[in-house]
Amino acid sequence: MTSMGFLERTKKFFREVRAELRKVNWPNWNELISYTTVVLVTVFAVAIFIGVVDFAVSNLIAPLLINR
Repeated sequence: MTSMGFLERTKKFFREVRAELRKVNWPNWNELISYTTVVLVTVFAVAIFIGVVDFAVSNLIAPLLINR
């Protein structure tokens, strides 16, 4: 087994990365807009849900901590 130098390994790595990127099925513009919209709506919905749960839990726990 031959030992490759750092530069040879680096070149091989980037050649393989380039080959893999050529295999990627990149989205078109309409798909990109659609996927981005789904992600933003989901993040917004989860943020609201976490905010509501946090508000509810803090209002349930705060009276227990204050009365002690």
